[in-house]
Amino acid sequence: MKQKINLDKLCSPILLKGSEYTAYRDPAVVYFEKVFYLYYTLVRTEASGDVYSYTAMSTSSDLLHFSKPVLLTAKDKALNFSSPGNVIRYHDKWILCLQTYPRPKGEKYANNDARIWTMKSDNLIDWSAPEILMVKGNNVPVAEMGRMIDPYLLEDKDVAGKYWCFYKQDGVSMSYSYDLKNWTYFGHSNSGENVCVLTKKDEYVLFHSPKNGIGVMKSKDLTDWAESGKTITLGQKDWPWAQGRLTAGFVLDCREESEIGKYLMFFHGTGPEDESVIFDTYSCIGLAWSDDLTTWNWPGGKI
Repeated sequence: MKQKINLDKLCSPILLKGSEYTAYRDPAVVYFEKVFYLYYTLVRTEASGDVYSYTAMSTSSDLLHFSKPVLLTAKDKALNFSSPGNVIRYHDKWILCLQTYPRPKGEKYANNDARIWTMKSDNLIDWSAPEILMVKGNNVPVAEMGRMIDPYLLEDKDVAGKYWCFYKQDGVSMSYSYDLKNWTYFGHSNSGENVCVLTKKDEYVLFHSPKNGIGVMKSKDLTDWAESGKTITLGQKDWPWAQGRLTAGFVLDCREESEIGKYLMFFHGTGPEDESVIFDTYSCIGLAWSDDLTTWNWPGGKI
């Protein structure tokens, strides 16, 4: 029998620690056959000062020890594949959604060519070349789709085989598809970035990132959204490494996993300066957990 994962053994909420030359951002996690597959944006500053972003992955069986980063995408400033949103199982494949974040001239943030994509895998390790998601419909040219980042895929809670793609554009935009290829634009709602959506009973629970912290909204129909509770900042006030910004919360429902039995929240923190100062360096991926999505715990703390 698999030994229960002891979250109390964690001495720090930091799972992956950034440095002067490295940032770990935008976590997305799959727990499969007792292994955590952690996907994230890896930002590297080279000796020349050039900055590149990659989608990378590490694995762990206990949340204490993670494998070294494996790059899943190519080195290319004009693309900078990054911000993996989540991984779903579709037919006999794993599907990972992600974005491009083009900064070909050394821009601080992505230009208007940022789009969203998917990759496929048989084993969560080896991934196909990215394919663009035509979430505005096949009749809208790629050049006219507009800047979009931070995708997230979710099957409809009421209609089997209907999938939603959430992405950052005009708040959170939403499109739906029955085959992950042909998409229909649905609309948009006010929201921050890095959306993560769960279904809980008869509601959608949406986590998003405002200017700082992690906000929560709920909806029964994906049209009318209501704010739920206070913005989550966990132990930020006591964490120099996250005092600039705490963001990009990804919530994984592991309540049915006997060795875990909780919701796990993965996020990234930047500090002590704000991301406007140290966007490409020092960012760390952290962890918190909850039984009910309301009270959150982390090594050495609780709210």
